[in-house]
Amino acid sequence: MPRAQTKHPLDPLSATEISVAVATVRAAGATPEVRDSMRFIEVVLLEPEKHVVALADAYFFPPFQPSLLPRAKGGPEIPSKLPPRRARLVVYNKRSNETNVWIVELAEVHATTRGGHHRGKVISSTVVPDVQPPMGWGLGGRVIVDGEVLLQDAAEYAECEAIVKDYPPFIEAMKRRGMMIWIWSWLIPESDCQLENGYARPVEGIHALVDMQNMVVIEFEDRKLVPLPPADPLRNYTPGETRGGVDRSDVKPLQIVQPEGPSFRINGHYVDWQKWNFRIDFTPREGLVIHSVAHVDGSRGRRPIAHRLSFCGDGRALWRSQ
Repeated sequence: MPRAQTKHPLDPLSATEISVAVATVRAAGATPEVRDSMRFIEVVLLEPEKHVVALADAYFFPPFQPSLLPRAKGGPEIPSKLPPRRARLVVYNKRSNETNVWIVELAEVHATTRGGHHRGKVISSTVVPDVQPPMGWGLGGRVIVDGEVLLQDAAEYAECEAIVKDYPPFIEAMKRRGMMIWIWSWLIPESDCQLENGYARPVEGIHALVDMQNMVVIEFEDRKLVPLPPADPLRNYTPGETRGGVDRSDVKPLQIVQPEGPSFRINGHYVDWQKWNFRIDFTPREGLVIHSVAHVDGSRGRRPIAHRLSFCGDGRALWRSQ
């Protein structure tokens, strides 16, 4: 019988797996200076080949359907366990201004700390010439394992912001607009509101070009003095705010109840809904990704529909068929 597996090949990396992947790459650095200069931009699952997914779904995880595998003479050969999962890391070294893509194989992993024991294996490390990875952007993008910050996707952006805010021409441009508080090109007033609309008052006409390698402002433009949008105490549209109107009374009540529970079942990242089943995942670039989409089609059984579906930011679907 196959050995019990805790992670499906398509499951996202856990915090522990991320820790092991980062520790493995750090340990591979040639010098302490190289290791300390590593900025981990992205750590994601390296998606396995189709046959690994089919093997997992046939004998290790739902829907437990051996018919997913091609028929072999004498019956299928069932392995005792699945191949180790792998992580793909995009690492930027600020000291050398190089971007590397690392592939790390993960064994059965346990929580680790920096400099401690790890069970990862570097499969490859490739320098991508003449490129730089995305600058750190995001909200609350820190991953902390065992007290150590592994990923800081907002750190670089905050450093860039501090450089611009200390730039004398920028300070003068803010004075011309009658303010000294500026964050991310929008004026954000002091407020106790947790739902503060930070995009209500854009600061227009100012553009700064920053060298992210050396963190210096190399170009600054103050093109046009555009008045700020007026302060609006009702800008956040929270329930307690009103402009003197009244609630509509011509809308009939809408009630949605499921006394017997939902019509779908979720087991980890596996979803079973009506006659459909699939797995879900999220990636930093695409957002939601749907894997192994299938339909239970009467006497035909489980019919594969798509291997991988995703939508990019521009709204176009990416389709990988069976």
